[in-house]
This record gives sequence, structure tokens and C-alpha cells, in this order.
Amino acid sequence: MVKLSIVTLNYKTPGVTSECIDSVQQILKEEFENGVLEHIIVDNHSQDNSFKKIKSHISDKKYKGVFAYESPVNGGFGAGNNFGVKNAKGENILFLNSDTIIEDKGIMKMLSFLEDNKNAGVIGGQLKNKDGTPQVAGWKFYSIINVFFLLLGFERFGLISSVSDNIKKVDWVTGGCFMIKKNIFEKIGEFDEKIFMYTEDMELCYRVKKSGFDTYLYPNISIIHLSQRSSNRSFAIVNIYKGILYFYKKHKPLWQYFVVKLLLKSKALILNSVGRLTANSYLTETYEKAIAVC
Repeated sequence: MVKLSIVTLNYKTPGVTSECIDSVQQILKEEFENGVLEHIIVDNHSQDNSFKKIKSHISDKKYKGVFAYESPVNGGFGAGNNFGVKNAKGENILFLNSDTIIEDKGIMKMLSFLEDNKNAGVIGGQLKNKDGTPQVAGWKFYSIINVFFLLLGFERFGLISSVSDNIKKVDWVTGGCFMIKKNIFEKIGEFDEKIFMYTEDMELCYRVKKSGFDTYLYPNISIIHLSQRSSNRSFAIVNIYKGILYFYKKHKPLWQYFVVKLLLKSKALILNSVGRLTANSYLTETYEKAIAVC
């Protein structure tokens, strides 16, 4: 019986993805041989030779329990992962970024915690940088005040985000190492595919909480997150704007949506003006796109 399906998306980074596959196989070889784990690799319509390279890598290494699929479209992070889950046999799902390297069997400890706690719906692994320092993995939901803090950059002071040495409840966890019970994932409707990228993890955890389950940050794990994104910072900012607005339109009263829209647009207008005054094309172009979203 497959206890856990690991789902990993690839988008034009076959080398990085292959390194992730290698690390998972090396550390959890026994679990794969016993049929406890499977690893689902989804090429998210790279339209290059990524899929072919990954398939060849899996075949050359003779890995057990690793299956590669090619999505016919690139619908974003959530859609790609949903596609992967449709091909998964596990009772639980771990969404694992392609730019991660696992160093211990902490994933199996996460799985035991998830299975042993009936109230647990989601567990996020505490990822770390190359130098061993922890990355922010647990967050508070984006209430109006938290959106305000986010726009001011106050997340760096731990007002809306956190790391932890102990297992603790949080509002939401980032999608880089995101474990969920499959029956809950299917019950609440999977990732919302109207969110292309960024905030889809928060939105899913919000629905998990509304369904009566808790989300936990799990630190007893060693996974390096290389942060080799397949998108740039400007793309990220614009899509975070889109995601926050969509979240408010979907889940919050209309007046809150308009307040958040005003906050987002105000920051975009200020930084666009700064960009024009300082001849900073990055600020000007990025926040022109952000203004258009608002």
C-alpha cells in the first residue's frame, strides 16, 4: 500500500529536478523498495527537452517508484500539482519543490505525525538555506492588518511569518514542502486553479481550516531549499497582488476586498512614482503591471 505520494513539478529545470529525485531516492531507498512511497514528477508543459531528460534520468538510474508525466498545458503551480495528484496512489500527498535536496528521513516523521493526529490536515516542513539557516515557512492569514504589514515589509520582523524549533500550529505553510491527507485534499476541492502561482498554498490552508482541520509547521526535518525559481521577482510581485485580491474576492466581505485593493494600489502607485523619479525601470515596469491588476 502506498502511504505517501510525493508530487514534484518541473518547469524548464531538468537538472535541478533530477538532483531532487536523486536525493529522495538515496535517503528513502528502502521505503521506495517496500512500496510505501512513490514519486510523481510532472513536467508542467516546459515545451523543451525537460521531460525527455527527466525520463532518461529515471530510466538510467533504474529508480523504483518514480513516475514522470507531461502536462498538456501550463496552468500554473496549483494546476500542475492537481494533475500530479490525479496520477497518485498514495493515501497522503507531499508537494515537494524541485529545487529541494532532502538530507534525512524527516519526511517519514512528518507522515507519522499526520497519520497519528486526526485534527491535522496539513503539515509544512521547515526548509533551510544552503548555510543551514531556516527559511520562513509558517505564516498568518492575510487579514487586512497583515496585508498592511506585508506591504511595509514587516514580515522580516516575524509579525506575520515564523520559523520554529518545535511543532506548532500556524495558519498556513508554504508549498515547497507541503503534506496533506489526500481525502481532505479531494474533499475541499484541491488547489484553486484560478491562482496561477503564489498564494495558492495560503488559499488551500484557509479552506482546510474552514473544514475543521489544523495546519502545522514541522521543524524535525532537514531539507535544503535552493530557491532556484522558474520565475522572476517582478512576475512574483504581480502574481502575489493577483492572488491576494482573488483570495479576498472569494472569501471575504466586499468592503474588505476594496480596502485591500486600495492598500495594494497605493503601494504600487508610490513605488511606480519612485521608479520614475529615480529612472529605475524595474520599479516602474513592475508596479505599472501591479497597478493594472488593481
